[in-house]
Amino acid sequence: MRVSGFTFLRNGQMLGYPFVESIESILPIVDEFVVALGPCEDETEKMLKAIGSEKLRIIHTTWNEVMRDRGYVYGQQKMVAQFNCTGDWAFYLEADEVVHEDDLEKIVDAMQRYKDDDRVEALLFDYIHFYGNTKSYLDSPGWYRRAPRIIKNSIRSYAPDGLFWLVLATNKVGRYPYAALTGAKMYHYGWVRSEEQMNLKSQKVQKYWNKSHSKIDYSQIDQAIIKEFTGEHPKVVQEWLPKAEGVFRADPNHVLTKREKKHRIMKKLEEFFGLELSKKHYRLVK
Repeated sequence: MRVSGFTFLRNGQMLGYPFVESIESILPIVDEFVVALGPCEDETEKMLKAIGSEKLRIIHTTWNEVMRDRGYVYGQQKMVAQFNCTGDWAFYLEADEVVHEDDLEKIVDAMQRYKDDDRVEALLFDYIHFYGNTKSYLDSPGWYRRAPRIIKNSIRSYAPDGLFWLVLATNKVGRYPYAALTGAKMYHYGWVRSEEQMNLKSQKVQKYWNKSHSKIDYSQIDQAIIKEFTGEHPKVVQEWLPKAEGVFRADPNHVLTKREKKHRIMKKLEEFFGLELSKKHYRLVK
């Protein structure tokens, strides 16, 4: 079994991504790691090369600066990297996602188990979305709780944006992939970096969704969805993590948005009926 890891990057250092830690978290279980690297104004490429792994392969790319439709540039860059993968499986990591060392064996076992199972096209991770600080994560149907991050390289798939895949079951119609559980977690740190870095990211990327930047304030969120994280972070990312004590506190005067009110109702329905109502970019194979 051959496994390819892949991602895409641009200005990773400037925008506060733990991209080195992300890549290093799965290097032990991949045969190659492909990075589609866009034009950078910082030390991202130097930091990539400093990883010093023969598994790492950098592909320099150009970004389509006139494409402003629903983040499709992200999908293009994701697919540049994926189309250069040579493994049986293609393992995608976004630059703020890290895998725990305790889960590596589970992931390998799942890839071996389902490699020749034609029912399974992709493999799922349970997500921990950290928010505000490293002691806090979000539990809300407004934040996806599971997502596929590994897909068979023999499947006709593409990404309409960086977040998910569609499988071309026919030449013209796409659908979400059939996916099985790995039992592993994905540690998502995008909302742990500083507000300054998050706002800089927004200023640079919102144009790809044909949107303008609006100032991000971490405190403007529903406190009810913020939970305490009591587990252990992956070893590879611990030096990168900002120090924190206690659960992140939202602005007590924050006025719930219509979207947050909807998610509160959905959360109550989940608890009452035993449902799971977050967005699912997959079809679960049991």
